[in-house]
Order: sequence, then structure tokens, then C-alpha cells
Amino acid sequence: MLGTLAQWIACLFVCMALGCSSVERQIRSTSNAEHITGAPFHREVASSAPDANFENQRVRQAGFSDASFVDSTEVKPASVEVVDGDPVITAEAPASGASLEELLSLAFANNPAIKELAATTQIAAGYRTQVGLYANPMVGYQGQQLADAGTDQHLLFVQQQIITGNKLALNRAVLNEALRAQLQELEAQKLRVTTDIKTVYYDSVRIQQQLSAIEQFSTLLKQGVDAAQKRMQAGEGSKIDLLQTQVQLKQLELDRRQLRASLDARLREIVALAGAPNMQLQGVTGELPETPVDQDWKAIEDGLVSSSPEYAAAQARIRQATAAIRRHESQPLPNLGVQFGAGVDNGTNSGMMNVQVGAPIPVFNKNQGNIAAARAEYCRAIQEAQRIDNAIRARLAVASGEYTRAAEAVKMYLNELLPAAQETLDLAEKAYKAGEQDFIQLLVTRRTYFDTNLAYIAARAQLATAQAQIDGYLLTGALSAVINNSGDASLRDLTLGQE
Repeated sequence: MLGTLAQWIACLFVCMALGCSSVERQIRSTSNAEHITGAPFHREVASSAPDANFENQRVRQAGFSDASFVDSTEVKPASVEVVDGDPVITAEAPASGASLEELLSLAFANNPAIKELAATTQIAAGYRTQVGLYANPMVGYQGQQLADAGTDQHLLFVQQQIITGNKLALNRAVLNEALRAQLQELEAQKLRVTTDIKTVYYDSVRIQQQLSAIEQFSTLLKQGVDAAQKRMQAGEGSKIDLLQTQVQLKQLELDRRQLRASLDARLREIVALAGAPNMQLQGVTGELPETPVDQDWKAIEDGLVSSSPEYAAAQARIRQATAAIRRHESQPLPNLGVQFGAGVDNGTNSGMMNVQVGAPIPVFNKNQGNIAAARAEYCRAIQEAQRIDNAIRARLAVASGEYTRAAEAVKMYLNELLPAAQETLDLAEKAYKAGEQDFIQLLVTRRTYFDTNLAYIAARAQLATAQAQIDGYLLTGALSAVINNSGDASLRDLTLGQE
């Protein structure tokens, strides 16, 4: 009899193992792995909506084609290692100055916000795995009539909850879109870092070029001071000429000191944005753009919206909300509680088997609150995507204005103002040497030429900064707080608990 009981128990465990493995295969068959490199995803909404009117409204608002509500593409998290120790990669600043490419490479390796968002993708991937796990079986023993000798019954049983309504696959679909959104947020953060690094980098180049212009003009003024002293000693000039030249030279020295202080601050800002604040950066290498490019702002606007990772993340949230609606609508479908047991009845001296199947009846709790909340979340996600769309267009309007103003300034300085200032300076020098112009007027002409060159450098820096903002999808905030929208594992708790 014990052998028969052992056979029954063995068969029971084999059936249980086969059943669990078949369920796992069914879950895995709903998704195919695909590597995601971080490029913006195709904007498409997954799933049909709760009813026809709601579906039509969703398609009209989102403007995307409908697909199966269980996304067949399983997203993989960002391949960034999360470590417990010091995350900063030590790097030495180049003696000759760092290039833009070196600074960006340093930032991508060290910026804490990038690493934080990479960690959120791994969090979302972990939750996605958890919400798709099947319920653990329960193995137990049951004894009856134990106090009545000779009539006692002994039973070993296995109990399993059968998940219905494809809830586990729907759970994974919801969290899969959360992972997609976090991957896009990671790409957006990289662009924020890039834009901020470029902005500070181009301003540093501007300051360095202006400092170089100051050095050249300072040499010219020192020659003027020497000339004024010689003219005064020869009785051909006055002390006023000498003092005026010295005052201009001292003013130039003040400009140099102020620009040097600004450059030091900018260099410290760059390494802080890059995530390596202990690095001593002496300067940067590179040039500013000299000629602007004609832009088609309408085409740029549409292109930025369609390919922005910020907007792609919002579209992933719409798909997540759509999948959540379908998931919550499947919740009232009762899961099955199945129990199978085998044992012996000493009263009849024979084996015995029990089968028990049960399911909760959705009378009071039909998950109506979660369904209503999911629908509201869908509407919120739609409006959030529209807000981001409008925000991108508004930010581009500001950036395009800055670019156009800088472009006009660069053209004007390059084609008209700089040649005129150079010609005026040449004529003033000749007139002064010929005795046709006084020394004070020559100083004014020199200062005008110098200020024109400084303004030309500043206009080129403004042009480069505006282009960097546009190239970075108008995203800034390299060290802004990161919002973690990776989700949680509550859907699995909801799946297994239907009371």
C-alpha cells in the first residue's frame, strides 16, 4: 500500500512539473528578445481599447496604428554596470586642453544622472520579470480521524493557482513599456548632458579667444605707451596722451582678469557636469563656427518632435497606460485554485484520491476602481505627450530666434563691420603718423576695432550654443533630479489576490 501511495505521489509531482513548465513556455512564447540601442522607438500604441468609442478616441488622439495589446518585442535594459563603490572614473586633464569629444566621453562615463537612469532601466527590467512569474505550488499533508484508531486517513496534496485571462503576459506588457520609457529617458539624459557640456565648452572657447585678442591688443597698447612717452619727451605730445593710453591699458588688464575668472569658473563647471569634479582642467581646444547655415525651421520642428527621446518616452507611457487598461479589465476573470491529493484510508485499507477546484466569484470586487484609474491615467498620458510636443516647439521657437540673431550678427561682423573697423584703424594709423589726427582719436579707433573683434567672437559663440541646443533636442539639465518611473511589482500581487 505504501508503494502504491509513493507511485501516486510521484505521478503527482511529475504532472505538476510538466504543468508548470508548459505554463512557463506559454509565457515566454509571448515575447521575442530584441536588443535596443537607445535610438528613439517607433511610436505605436499596443492594444485595443476597452470599447469601440474609447478605441476610436484613442486612435484619433494618439494618431497611431493599433496592434496587439501584448507587445511581442521584449526590451532589454541599458548595458550599464551598476556598482556599489566610487562610480567616478579617474581621468587626467590634457595639458594642452580637452577637446569637446574628450569632455563628452568623460561625461558619458561619469555623469551620475546618466548612471542613475541606467539603473532605473535595470529596475524596470527586474519588475517586468517579477510580474510575469507564475504562482508557486503548495505541497502539504492532511490527516483525518487521527484519534479514531483504525479509521485514520492520510493524504498528501499539491495545490496550484491557475492564472486565467492571460494576466501574466499582460503584466509583462505593462512593465515592458515602462522599460521602454526609461530607456528613452536615458537617451534624453545623455542629450541633456551633451547640450550642457557643449554650452559651457563653447563659452570657454569664446573666453579663450577673447583673452587671445586682449593679449594682442595689449601688446599694441604697450607700444602706444612707449610711443607716447617718447613723443612727450621730444615735446611733440602731451601728458594727457600718455595718461589716456595708460588708462586704456589698465582697463584692458581689468577685462583680462575678469575673463580669466570667468574661464576658471566655466572649466570647473564643465568637470562638475561631466561627473569628475576633482579633475583640474586647464583649458579647452577647438574653434567656434565662422559661418551660419540657413535653416528650415518648420522641417526642424517636425523632425525634433518626431525623433525626440523625450517625446518617445511619452508615447511609451501611452502604450503602458493602454496595456494597463487591458490588464485591469482582465482582472475580474477568476483564477482557478486546483488541489489534487492522494493517500490511504486505514478504515477501508485502500488508497484514496481527492480533487478540489475553486474560484472566487467577482460579485463585489470587479476591479472597477483600478479600471477607472487606468482609463484616467491613459487620458493623462495623452495630455502629457501633447504637453511635451508643445514644449519642444516652444523651446525651438526661442532657440531659433537666438540662432537667427546670432547668425545675422556673424554675417554682419564678417562681411561689413570687421572690414570697416580694420580699414578705419589703418586710415587712423596713417593719419596720425602724417599729423592729420590727434592721439586720442587714434586710441578711440583702436578701442572700436578691439571691441568689434570681441563682439564678433561672442556672436560666434552664441551661434554655436544655439546650434548645440537644437542638436540636443532642446534638452538641458545635466545634473537635474532624475524621476524614477520604472514601476513596481504590484501587478503580480493583484494577479494572485482576487478577494
